[in-house]
Amino acid sequence: MINKVEEFNSYRQQMNDRILRENNKVLKRIFNLDTNAFSEGALDKRTKELLGLVASLVLRCDDCVKYHLESSHKEDISREEVMETLSIGTLIGGTIVIPHLRRAFEYWEALENAKGEVEG
Repeated sequence: MINKVEEFNSYRQQMNDRILRENNKVLKRIFNLDTNAFSEGALDKRTKELLGLVASLVLRCDDCVKYHLESSHKEDISREEVMETLSIGTLIGGTIVIPHLRRAFEYWEALENAKGEVEG
């Protein structure tokens, strides 16, 4: 059985590959800009991922939230740091963000479970 993390990553990779095969210059530049924006710079990658997570939560983009949660997890951002970031996003976004918060929390737990970090 495929888990939430594998399912998301598989679908994302498959669709990104299909989109980029179209050889559309604008789409390729947008994808490249997105990748480069989260590279090390004046702000470190960890900070940028947490900023991306807040913005994605406030904008209510579940796929974006998953992407930034996974990137945060790969950057070894702690559960406490993620929960604090999600709390700020929920505060800024308001109660309409709560359903997205639930899905974000569930996905973070899936990331932890995939890595064997959560006892249960």
